[in-house]
Amino acid sequence: MKTSIENNTLTIYLEGRIDTSNAAAVEKEMVSAVEGAPDASLVLDAAGLEYISSAGLRILMKLRKMKKEGLPMINVSSDVYDILDVTGFTELLEVKKTLREISVDGCELIGSGGYGKVYRIDKETIAKIYSPGVSLSFVEQERNTSQKAFLMGVPTAISYDVVKCGDCYGVVYELLNAKTTAQIIDENPAKIQEVFGKSAALLKQLHQIVPGDDSGLPDRKDKLLSWVDSISEYITEEEAAKIKGFIRSIPDRNTFLHGDYNAKNVMIQDGEFLLIDIGDAAIGHPVFDIAGLMLAFIILPNSRGGGKSDEELKRLLGFDFQYAQSVWGVMCATYFGLRTPEEIGAVTQKLMPYCLLLMSFHAFGVNRGNEAMNKILVEKVVREKLLPSIDYAQPIDF
Repeated sequence: MKTSIENNTLTIYLEGRIDTSNAAAVEKEMVSAVEGAPDASLVLDAAGLEYISSAGLRILMKLRKMKKEGLPMINVSSDVYDILDVTGFTELLEVKKTLREISVDGCELIGSGGYGKVYRIDKETIAKIYSPGVSLSFVEQERNTSQKAFLMGVPTAISYDVVKCGDCYGVVYELLNAKTTAQIIDENPAKIQEVFGKSAALLKQLHQIVPGDDSGLPDRKDKLLSWVDSISEYITEEEAAKIKGFIRSIPDRNTFLHGDYNAKNVMIQDGEFLLIDIGDAAIGHPVFDIAGLMLAFIILPNSRGGGKSDEELKRLLGFDFQYAQSVWGVMCATYFGLRTPEEIGAVTQKLMPYCLLLMSFHAFGVNRGNEAMNKILVEKVVREKLLPSIDYAQPIDF
């Protein structure tokens, strides 16, 4: 019987048939493996398991009692799952079926972001395929967050199953003839006012949603405060205290936040807006979502002189960067009820410190683990931009 240990997790690979003819021998091997790694978590990989009888099920019960914790059983075939389900073992174990395999070869690419790409699979479905190295648990968490948001009344695309695509994981969504707002503007820039005016109105509606205490959504301020701790080796105690004080000054709100409300994550289907990619959903003050818009439509386009080509900017935005300023103007005016460019400019200036906070946070996330780059980011982003901006930051009044 094959076993492996990685990250303090013992994986036992089940194979063939487990029945009365071999149950005793199988039990002896499995118990020996568990006793040989007493402090490791246990996972049963059933990819090679064809059948399991009541004799085999009793072995699973024994292992569960030995570990005194939930026992994950992954890559379970439909036939084996049916046995586990009928006998009630799907309630006793953490059973996960074998993931469906799909291919995106020849499929239309309709969006890309920091964690992966979105493809049109057919007329009825799209798939978000996560980048190599993104774990299955992360993907499942994003799918679960999407389902929770749907139940809260957030107009999310209906998510189906988690799938495999080569060495990557993905989630399939139902979206009939839908296009992202970025695609629509890329095809017809004259629709900026119409499309992004409605998009801003939707965002304001989302900010009226108050998730319940059992939502499981993280608090955005907590995540930012933890980020400051994570970069403590690169900044002084005084700098850390200043950034934390700024974060804590943001009013607490139990408001739904999308977390990444950009033009590639908002889709239109038969005139209705639907959201995808809400794995960053949280609770907190709406300023975090608004600052995210500024990051996408103000800061990012201005990075053209910082090494990003026109093609790269278009890939990140989903449309030509020259329209980004107009998009921000429409969304800012609609969300805050503004009428003149001067009013939009004043609000933009007021929100800039909060935008720079998010920019600093995301910059370190993208370059996670790169010590040399982290030192550069501290000087160029945190010290040259964020910290000075905190000095002129105005209290939030919306």
